[in-house]
Parts: sequence; structure tokens; C-alpha cells
Amino acid sequence: MTTVTAYAAPAAKAPLERTTIERREVGEFDVLIDIKYAGICHSDIHQAREGWGEAIFPMVPGHEIAGIVAEVGPGVTGFAVGDRVGVGCMVDSCRECDNCKAGEEQYCTGTGMVGTYNALDKNGEPTYGGYSQKIVVDENYVVRIPEGLSLEEAAPLLCAGITTYSPLKHWNVGPGKKVAVLGMGGLGHMAVKIAHHLGAEVTVLSQSLRKQEDGLKLGADHYYATSDPKTFEELAGTFDVILSTVSAPLDFSAFLGLLKTDGALVNVGAPEEPISLNVFPLLMGRKTLAGSAIGGIAETQEMLDFCAEHGFGAEIELIRADQINEAYERVLASDVRYRFVIDTATI
Repeated sequence: MTTVTAYAAPAAKAPLERTTIERREVGEFDVLIDIKYAGICHSDIHQAREGWGEAIFPMVPGHEIAGIVAEVGPGVTGFAVGDRVGVGCMVDSCRECDNCKAGEEQYCTGTGMVGTYNALDKNGEPTYGGYSQKIVVDENYVVRIPEGLSLEEAAPLLCAGITTYSPLKHWNVGPGKKVAVLGMGGLGHMAVKIAHHLGAEVTVLSQSLRKQEDGLKLGADHYYATSDPKTFEELAGTFDVILSTVSAPLDFSAFLGLLKTDGALVNVGAPEEPISLNVFPLLMGRKTLAGSAIGGIAETQEMLDFCAEHGFGAEIELIRADQINEAYERVLASDVRYRFVIDTATI
């Protein structure tokens, strides 16, 4: 075992603090990564504060990890020391179920995917995430960061990027399609960029027009405030796909009214509270209310290559490790444009 420094929540809702954790020795198929940057995802806050249910403590959050390979096991064939790599939301799965074999490990029906943190690995040991100096991961759950992306701007792609790329691809977003991105935050700003580069006509639906200039610069064609009732009148029956990135409960019935016949409202935000739904807007127009969770390893690599090819990463604010608790509060206050990234050299 190797001792490394990390930032951890010692208990639910407790401030994160500097500590040490143990990483396993590098096994035959493992990759040891010197973590350079780790993004802060809203889901880190949900889990550290047990918003999604009982969690494992102490907890080292972080599933948007970018770094450099420091060591590889003797059986590793895909990576070498010095490679630029990333780790996203999972570090293992059963590898045998139909979903795993299809490259959709995030939907593993065997053991279930093993989260990068707040989970138990195959040995029953808790997993610890990217708010740390180093991590050891099976090579099958490591991706390569192309040279066209800086490590700090690539880190948030390991969750925010793939979480939006996967449903946009699955619902065939591209030229001729009208797409609305609901929410202009860490996920939403990536959805705007990706949908734009896929060739779609992109509209941002945000509570206010406060970030309108940003949205248009990032690739949106239109920007509307959902706090204005006229928005729902003007845009009724407009969109092929609405991608909701919001982590708060919404009136989905109202947004279903903005879809065309056979349109889909796809939710990637994960509110802590349940929602209520009037089904009639679903029936009238054969509409779909759907969900999507991250993406498989191969698709994550595809997403990184797509972003590098088109020359964009995440919009970030780089912070020191001792600013993590402040950053959590700012995320909750929507005071970040658009993803905090921890410089792990400061841990």
C-alpha cells in the first residue's frame, strides 16, 4: 500500500479536510496516475452531504481526473509511463453482462459499475476519488487525453463532457435538429459546445438571461429565460430534444410542451427530491421522458477525441485545494463559470 495526501469529508455534511489515504500497490493490469487536476462536480456535493442517500466515509470525492502515468503493471498494454490520461466516474464493472460487453459499462447489470469514489471495489475496500495526489486504476477504465486538450480543461470532460455527449449522440443530435439545453452550468455549458459542434441548432433555456452572452459565445443560437412565461408560449412545439442538466426538481410537464411530436426530454441532472408529472403532455405528441448516465469507456474516449478535434475543452476556474469548501458553496449558489478544477499540486 502507498500513502498519499488527499482531501476528504470525514462525515456527512462535514467540511472537507486534508488527510492521508492508502492506495493499493500496482497490480498486473493497473496504472498508477499522478493526478494533476480534478474537477468539482455537483454530484461530489450531493454525495459528500448524503443528498442521494447513505454514503461511505471518510469520502475522497472526485471523478473528473486528469494526470500523467507514473507506473504500469506488467500486463498493461494500452498505456506507458508519461502518457496523459484521465479517469471518470467508474473504475470497474462486472465486464461480463450484456451492457459491459456492449461497451456500456455505466449500465452494468452484474455487479453494477464501481464508482471512482463512495463505492466498494471487488475486494470490498472503499474507493477514493481524485481530490488526491495519486490513484491506481485498472487500465480498462483509463482513457487517453489527446494532445490537443490541456489537462486542466480536459478534467471536467470526464463527467460533464461524457454526461452530455452520450445522450446527444444517442438521440441523434446533429444537422437539422433543434436542441434545447436546460440549465447553463457545468453540464449545460458542455452540452451547448458539444451540440453546436455536432451541427444542431442550439437554444439555451436558463432561469434568467444573466449568462446569455456566455451562451451565445459558446455556440448557442438562441437564449431564453424560463422565468418569463412568454418563453413557453413562443417555443411551444419547437424542439426535437431537450437536455435537462438541472439538479433541482422542475415542472417537466411545462417543458414537455416545448417538444415536437416524437420529441424527447432527456434528464441528466439528478435532483435529490422526487418530481411529479402530468402525463397528458407525454400522450399528446408521443413524447418521451428519458434519462441518461455518463457513458462507457469507449464512448468517453470518443468524446475526448471529438473535443480535441474541434478544439475545445471545459470553461474552468482553477483553484487551490484549500478552496474546496468555498467552491462547494459557490457551486450551490451557481457562482462558477463553469467548472471548478483543483490544482492537485496544492493538496
